[in-house]
Amino acid sequence: AAVEVAKVEITKLSDDAQSVGTLRSRQSVIIRPEVSGRVTQINFRDGDRVRKGQLLIQLDDQLQAAQIKQSEAELSIARANHKRHPELVAQNFISQRSVDESAANLEVAQARLALSQATAARLKIFAPFDGMTGIRTVNPGDYLKDGADVVNIEDIEAVFVDFRLPERFQAKVRKGQKAMVDLDALPGRKFEAFVQAVDPLIDTNGRSVGIRACIDNRQMQLRPGMFARVTAMFGERDRAKVVPEEAIIPQGQRQFVIKVVDGPEKDSKISQRVEVKVGIRRPGRVEVTEGLNEGDVVVVAGHQRLQKDGSPLRVLDLSRPVGGAAPGSGPQGNPGNPMAASGPPGSPIGAASAPRAVPNGTPRSKAAPARPVEGPNPCFADASADAAGQGRGPGASRPAGAGAPARSGAGSAKP
Repeated sequence: AAVEVAKVEITKLSDDAQSVGTLRSRQSVIIRPEVSGRVTQINFRDGDRVRKGQLLIQLDDQLQAAQIKQSEAELSIARANHKRHPELVAQNFISQRSVDESAANLEVAQARLALSQATAARLKIFAPFDGMTGIRTVNPGDYLKDGADVVNIEDIEAVFVDFRLPERFQAKVRKGQKAMVDLDALPGRKFEAFVQAVDPLIDTNGRSVGIRACIDNRQMQLRPGMFARVTAMFGERDRAKVVPEEAIIPQGQRQFVIKVVDGPEKDSKISQRVEVKVGIRRPGRVEVTEGLNEGDVVVVAGHQRLQKDGSPLRVLDLSRPVGGAAPGSGPQGNPGNPMAASGPPGSPIGAASAPRAVPNGTPRSKAAPARPVEGPNPCFADASADAAGQGRGPGASRPAGAGAPARSGAGSAKP
């Protein structure tokens, strides 16, 4: 029987999964007053960078300031009375009960002063963390009710990308793993993210698991709300055995291929059905983890003509490479190959990003080169602080890359 065949090839594959997600601020808050009042001061401008503890809004506090002065005067009198009472008790001019009452009055005066100060403090609105302000909705002189929106503050030195993967990946995804992020708003750039958290709860509607990864954004190129295409990286296999997808013959829960072996006569070929186990799947190719070796030849077309093992074969094309490309063609010579890699063999995303590869010579817009920044990746700042607070030793485990300074121009964003 006439058949088409292909050899088992060794290549580098990335064990990954694609998803879509949304960028979110590392910290985000809408500033709202706790009490009603009239705005007397606004100490920031739209889009300003603010520091934690910076005074943003001052409400009218004249009444509260007067109450503080009154409470201070009452406290001063109570303290003076209490100071004189021990001398009077010693001279038997007053009873011990009067001393106890003066002590209680002193504590009441102190509590009233603390209450007045706390009430006045609620008329000042401070920044809860370092970040950038949005566009405010109030002006000096406006009367604000408690809970009214004033302005949003966003911490975007690092941004989160939230995405979901099918539940079958929940055993693979781990904190600290790498993910590559493409953004439609910034074509031609790839950003490196690190998984920060995996939701322990599986969504019962879509049977998917929520994942949050972090991207270094000290260059301020990313904004919350952007649409992201995420490639979650579970690992890489440097010597993966792959065959064309057409070579796999599924039968129930088992997978088979027809292997071409030498026949009893010289230069003759016969068929041999072999059960295999498959691994990573890519467009046009499948990884075989068990059942085949490098250089084995399998049938990719003409299976229906082979009724049993040992059938004589007439090979039509022994040089067909995996994926069906012409011999000798590669990422440069075959733009139409769906597995054309978008970078050199050592590219971190390998074949996973091949469906988005752009033919050589096609115009492609690129973002302006990013200015490098020095210092540690802010995505790991919280983890480092937690480790320091818990007294974690130098040998304790931590996410990959957390200990080395990151240059955003070279590591976090890749042109």
